[in-house]
Amino acid sequence: MDHFHMPEGLRMAFAADPEAFQKFISLTDRQKWAIVSGTHAVESVNEMKQYVRNIMTAY
Repeated sequence: MDHFHMPEGLRMAFAADPEAFQKFISLTDRQKWAIVSGTHAVESVNEMKQYVRNIMTAY
């Protein structure tokens, strides 16, 4: 995943939810790309927090 830029909002949400970040880093590159791509539809801080929490159940 060194070849892309993780959005600032996603980094901040992961900082607030280390368990979700650990799950994220265990995923395949394809799954990580899908998650990062999905952040472009997120419009608020609260939506981003929920988006990150959903990683735990979706993957």
